[in-house]
This record gives sequence, C-alpha cells and structure tokens, in this order.
Amino acid sequence: MKQWIVRAVLLGALAALGYWLWTIFFPNPEKVIRNRIQEVARLASFSSNEGALAKLSNAQKLSSCVADNVEIQVEFQRHSERIFSGRDDVLQACVAARNLAGGLTVEFPDVVVTLHPGKESATAEVTLRAQIQGERDYIVQELKIEFVKIGGEWLIRRAETVRTLQ
Repeated sequence: MKQWIVRAVLLGALAALGYWLWTIFFPNPEKVIRNRIQEVARLASFSSNEGALAKLSNAQKLSSCVADNVEIQVEFQRHSERIFSGRDDVLQACVAARNLAGGLTVEFPDVVVTLHPGKESATAEVTLRAQIQGERDYIVQELKIEFVKIGGEWLIRRAETVRTLQ
C-alpha cells in the first residue's frame, strides 16, 4: 500500500512537471498576444533622458512587433487622424515621437483577445492609456488590434482607433 502511494505521488509530480514544461515550450496563443501587447507598451514608453542610440534601438524593436504590410489608423483626441502604412512608416513615426516628446508612458490596462478559427490570426480590443511627460491629463483611447501569426511570431497587421460615444 505504501509503495502504491509513493508511485501515485511520483506520477502526479511527473504529470505536473510535464504540463509546466508544455506551457513553457508551447504557450497559449492568447497569452503570447497579451505578452506582445505588454511588450509594445514597454517599447513605446520612454523618458526624457533616453539616449540617441537607445531611441533608435527601441524604435526599431517596436517596429519589429508589426507586420511588413501593417496599417495603423489612429485618431488623436478627436482632432486629427493619421494613417501609418508599412513597417518603415511606423519606424519613422516612432523615432519622430521620441525626438519631439520629452517622455511618454504607455499602458494597456484592459485587453480582450479573440482568436480566430485556425489560430493563425486574432483580434485584441484594448484600452490605451498614455501620458506625455509634463502633462497632467492622460490620453485614453479604445483600440482594435489585429494580429497575424507569421513565422511563428504574432505580429500586428492592423490597428485602429475605436470610436466611442463621448
């Protein structure tokens, strides 16, 4: 009887270890997308004392989160709309923003991910909360972000501002 209990405990521990390793090597696509969104927030945020090389490096890392044929359509506080087409356009906009603004903090506090059939594409509905350094008010926008899996990596294919009633 005692030997049976030891075997059952060892089998349970082995199964738990196997499950843990499975989640490490084959993570849930929704979790990967959520991590990608948090990575975008981290890379989009910067301080006023960011060096020139760091500005370029972080802008390049941020642009690597998008597909080559990305289209980003954003409306800034209901005043103006801007469309970025392609990875190079996104890179130029990131560098320009880092050079113009003194600092920026970006967060995505609410993220809802919907995987499409086939699990090769997904849509994330997020709330963007950003604050420009030196400004008191936050910028709050609802965004719809479409992801596509390319080469085993989840990249942003399209992002657009969701118009809400205000």
